[in-house]
Amino acid sequence: MNLDQKLINSRAAIVVVDVQNDYCHPEGALAQAGNDVGAVAGMMPNLHHLLAAAREFEVPVIFIQTFHEEATDSEAWRERSNGKSMAVCRTGTWGADFYEVAPEPDEVVVNKHRYSAFVNTRLDSVLRSLKIETLIMTGVSTNVCVESTARDGFMLDYHIVLLRDACASYSNQAHEMTMKNIEGYFGEVTDTRQVISLWERAWKATANPITMTQV
Repeated sequence: MNLDQKLINSRAAIVVVDVQNDYCHPEGALAQAGNDVGAVAGMMPNLHHLLAAAREFEVPVIFIQTFHEEATDSEAWRERSNGKSMAVCRTGTWGADFYEVAPEPDEVVVNKHRYSAFVNTRLDSVLRSLKIETLIMTGVSTNVCVESTARDGFMLDYHIVLLRDACASYSNQAHEMTMKNIEGYFGEVTDTRQVISLWERAWKATANPITMTQV
């Protein structure tokens, strides 16, 4: 199945991973800890354009939102990043709120407590119920939560399409390493312009636009 078929002839969904204040905002926990969030500013216009097009062309959008709290903080989890990540996205805090994006009333939000959005969440059930076959991956950070989710999605037999210009990491090297990993083993890499262009062509070519997201 080529890229066009994955994005048009099979059911595809946008997965927006962890676009939250602590990961993205210049005053969020990651930036305050010395991480460079500059790449987030570069990706956000592309993500906004993508989300607007997805809603116009009736492509499902699923938001992933991380929450951390004592109930899910295992000893191993507390020790990640040498214990430096304990303040990130705590339940009920500003840092856990979405950054410059907001789900529409009919869009699904899946909460997660680990890097992968498939671990101990309802994401797979949601995707199966919607008959989704292709995951269009976006969000932060490219090499941690986005890649972890993409890998697990592939292992569960979803087609993976990663958008290089709608993801961001805290270093370009880490971002590019994920591009190589995904292209080499887990799916395909493209950009928002190509995806939106495919949607536009499909929309114009059919008398019944809804069929573009049907098998």
